[in-house]
Amino acid sequence: MAEDKRKLLVVEDDEGLQAQLKWAYEDYEVLIAGNRDQALALLRSEEPSVVTLDLGLPPDPDGTSEGFAVLDAIMEMKPDTKVVVASGHGARESALQAIERGAYDFYQKPVDIEQLGMIVDRAHRLHTIEAENRRLAEKVGEEKTVLGSMITAAPEMAKVARTIERVAPTNVSVMLLGASGTGKELLAKGLHESSDRKHGAFIAINCAAIPENLLESELFGHEKGAFTGAVKTNEGKIELADGGTLFLDEVGDIPLPLQVKLLRFLQERVIERIGGRKAISVDTRIVCATHQNLEAMIAEGSFREDLFYRLAEIVVKIPSLTERPGDAVLLAKHFLAKFAGEMNSRVKGFTPDALAAIDSWGWPGNVRELENRVKRAVIMADGKLVSAEDLDMDADEEDGELALNLKQAREEADRRMIRKALARTQGNISNSAKILGISRPTLYDLLKQYDLQA
Repeated sequence: MAEDKRKLLVVEDDEGLQAQLKWAYEDYEVLIAGNRDQALALLRSEEPSVVTLDLGLPPDPDGTSEGFAVLDAIMEMKPDTKVVVASGHGARESALQAIERGAYDFYQKPVDIEQLGMIVDRAHRLHTIEAENRRLAEKVGEEKTVLGSMITAAPEMAKVARTIERVAPTNVSVMLLGASGTGKELLAKGLHESSDRKHGAFIAINCAAIPENLLESELFGHEKGAFTGAVKTNEGKIELADGGTLFLDEVGDIPLPLQVKLLRFLQERVIERIGGRKAISVDTRIVCATHQNLEAMIAEGSFREDLFYRLAEIVVKIPSLTERPGDAVLLAKHFLAKFAGEMNSRVKGFTPDALAAIDSWGWPGNVRELENRVKRAVIMADGKLVSAEDLDMDADEEDGELALNLKQAREEADRRMIRKALARTQGNISNSAKILGISRPTLYDLLKQYDLQA
């Protein structure tokens, strides 16, 4: 069984509905239980992420007592399990009671398989995100972690972290691809600290920030008298990182002549300093990063294809901040606590309009832009809460030109209000639905329609 196989426990005494649900959830490993004992036994042994629970179970098939007893037992044994209660018994009262007792959601019979399937999928996704967030949060408390100080609740970044963990113990060259400000150097350092080279040096160099005529000396070093001003022998970054890791940021800016010399090092693991004649063996692992399209540069002849394949034995793509649902608000709160502590500021949090603005912003500068805005806001805020004005942001500014199509304008308004509600409630579906004045199923329908995530 694959480690990430999705498991769904169906607690239902109707054999016909059991078969129907098992057929409907073919993407899951469906476990069937007809009573309390069977349900709790499967919960212990299989640990499903989601449970659909019929409240009308024997010995009380016409009531709800047995179903609620099962719900209470699940919440006590496995409180992280997402329970979707389905019943035809006193729908409204049962729904409220089920939610109060810890159920994730409620669905009234007769069951609409498609809509219930959507709720189950979202429940599983939330369970996965919460589990990954707990795992990463536990790692944050350790002395060293693969993510270093990178905080995330997004499954996209969790996938990146798992890839880093897998490649860290090896000696393969790793290329990190992503836009500026996405945390490439942080991930490179996390890779180094998770490897067997963690006791060696981690050295980072930005190839775009050093003039071409100096970059070779920075990387390979030089002998005394090699050129005017070379008054002493200097070791290059590759040599200084011997036994450790060298992070080459913006590797696409390395000029072609220097690419040849770097390729020779990667092939033979020896270097020669400028002005030197001695080959020096060096054991340095290379991790590189760029925001440029290297394949396009290869096609136009400005980047060597053989060097690319030496550097990109493993390629890790870093998602932008807008591709990491929920991370903008999560990181903003982290940065606020950090800077407020450093500056002895009285700022304690964000206003609802600030959270909505943070959640809906495009973040072209990614995490770096977010960090800078929050730092400035902590300094400029007059009260205890940072507002959208303090952040120099308006959630409506990014809406662009006024839509003349009425349907389009309404859809944009719906999207904006839903995102604001989700931001203010930190993704809580029940509270967001209450703010918007709609039911949970209606909110789920709108999330699906507009391709939004809580």
